[in-house]
Amino acid sequence: MARKIAERGDAIPALAEIFREYGFAGASLSEISKRTGLGKGSLYHFFPNGKEEMARAVLDDVAGWFETNVFMPLREGEDPAAGIDHMFRAVIRFFNSGRRVCLVGAFALDDTRDRFASEVLSYFAAWTQGLAAALKRSGFDTKAAREIAEDIVAGIQGALVLARSQDDPAVFMRAMKRLHQRTRATYRDMPKNDGISHRGAAGKA
Repeated sequence: MARKIAERGDAIPALAEIFREYGFAGASLSEISKRTGLGKGSLYHFFPNGKEEMARAVLDDVAGWFETNVFMPLREGEDPAAGIDHMFRAVIRFFNSGRRVCLVGAFALDDTRDRFASEVLSYFAAWTQGLAAALKRSGFDTKAAREIAEDIVAGIQGALVLARSQDDPAVFMRAMKRLHQRTRATYRDMPKNDGISHRGAAGKA
């Protein structure tokens, strides 16, 4: 039975799952109506610009969750290592231990990317920049922090795709465990801060 929807925000979880399952192009209004329990009139009442506005609302909701639970703790946490550990736990929770598709990543891989380019770009930019900020506070120079952050985010996204392709969430969990361990080892093995900033050969921050 569809969850009772009294206001716009109530529809977001159902819409997110529909777009994850069917993609943007494949999510018909009839399917959306059936899954949300809303007639087309009610859908257009909540989302006057139709399916595109629904998708943007879902992307904004995802971005808001990540801003609160992942990006801000990475950027602003007092202990950058704890912030990175928290990121891995939060990501596992959000993606339901590999059972949930990354909707932003899925939109980035097909023709939908151009339609939602701003949302896709800002999501991944905020993630890599927040993670790079935490790594930089751990002692890495700017270039190394950015490269490690890109590798980690790419590894998480790849793990989601691989788990989906194998229909096996355990693939995601194994990959996350290895990625987390390698990340910990990377900043654990850095020279201790002795008052000298450990920068790259070019000496740029």
